[in-house]
Amino acid sequence: MADQLSSDLAALRIERTAAPRPSNWLGRVIILLLVLAAAGAAYAIGLPYLESKVWKTEVAVTEIALVSPAQASVELTSTGYIVAQAVSKVAPKVPGKVLKAYVREGSKVAANDVLFEIDPSDQQASIATAASQTAAARARTQTARANLAEARVHLARAEALAREGVSPKSTADDLKARVASLEEMVKAADAEARATGALVSALNVTLDGFTVRAPIAGTIVNKPPEVGEIVGPQPAGIAADMGGVEVADFSTMMVETDVPEQRLSQVKIGGPAEIVLDAYPGKRYRGKAVEVTPRVNRTKATVTVKVAFVDDREGVLPDMAARVSFLSSELDKAAMAAPPKTIVPGSAISTLQGVKVVYVVEDGRVRATPIELGPAFGTGFELVRGPSPGTKIVNNPPLNLPDGQRVKEKAGG
Repeated sequence: MADQLSSDLAALRIERTAAPRPSNWLGRVIILLLVLAAAGAAYAIGLPYLESKVWKTEVAVTEIALVSPAQASVELTSTGYIVAQAVSKVAPKVPGKVLKAYVREGSKVAANDVLFEIDPSDQQASIATAASQTAAARARTQTARANLAEARVHLARAEALAREGVSPKSTADDLKARVASLEEMVKAADAEARATGALVSALNVTLDGFTVRAPIAGTIVNKPPEVGEIVGPQPAGIAADMGGVEVADFSTMMVETDVPEQRLSQVKIGGPAEIVLDAYPGKRYRGKAVEVTPRVNRTKATVTVKVAFVDDREGVLPDMAARVSFLSSELDKAAMAAPPKTIVPGSAISTLQGVKVVYVVEDGRVRATPIELGPAFGTGFELVRGPSPGTKIVNNPPLNLPDGQRVKEKAGG
């Protein structure tokens, strides 16, 4: 029985020294290769993603240019603004309420045209009062003159009677004193009449100030006062839109551009220029340098040069931004009429999946934009289809630059 129990207990014993399993090295190698392949794929796919989303690639930037026929003869280019040389800011001489308005912003006026009228009721009442006072003073003058004439008659009679001894001499003396008094009264009344008459004249002159007229021919470039508004004289430095009217003669408009002092020698008075307005980038105007202002801006080290329009000024308005190219030779109208060409630098062109593209820089990222090229032009190509002139694009883009990559511009690039 004991042997049987020992045998059963031995069968229940856990074997602590199991036989070693055969090594599965082939499976381990396969697992290792799969891990390495997954890591490589994650690197190849994830790194560009991280670069585009987190890191910024530093790139040089250029832009698509609009080249005109004058480009070959450009000696100097600068920017400025359209300024009317004849501008008048007119305000009423007297305060009051606008009774009638004859113009509005943009109206064309001739010299001496009425712009608006101020209610003259108070002034007219003052004139009527002064005129009444003048009439009364003149009436008093006439009365004094009549009294003086009568007194002189009585004086002559009294003196004759005194000489004949009929009347006492004292009577003649009293009349003589009265005549002298009446003469002074006539002088006083006459002076009062002249003073009140002068007041009427002065008030009538002031009344003319209630009508505001255009001092020059031109165009109204601000909002004139409306009927019912209170206006008045304006101190120097106060804006014209506080009750005044600004008239600009558009025929005197020129471009005032700041030229660096060290390059002023490249500007020739009377020399040709090409004017391009930011408002109309596809249109060019012939210009001529007419004046160099006799003052240097010490802060910016620039000198203002005035450039006049040679041809019409259609569409030109004051304060428009302009770019002026000073030329070595003058262009005729036919050359100026030739349309400008949109040029893309050859160094900015890439090929992406067989398509010509440029990388447009927009909001800190690049966008691969397909383009269609025309004939070669210098070191670039005429752009038939693609981004508009002035668009910033990557110059010498790196190979495999991802679309949407975050970028930053190189300093001086």
